[in-house]
Amino acid sequence: MTSARKHKLRIPAPQPRNPLVAPAARRKAGSHRKGERSERQAAARELRRHLKGDPN
Repeated sequence: MTSARKHKLRIPAPQPRNPLVAPAARRKAGSHRKGERSERQAAARELRRHLKGDPN
């Protein structure tokens, strides 16, 4: 055998990923406010209530 075949190339294995990080990142993602659709619906309800003459 030649000297090139005697040595094997060793690649270090990557560290294992923490399985708890991805779900935790998904839980905390996103804004903490109402969506645009619910805001539009609330505005429409308020407008109808105002036009109807309801004091609330």
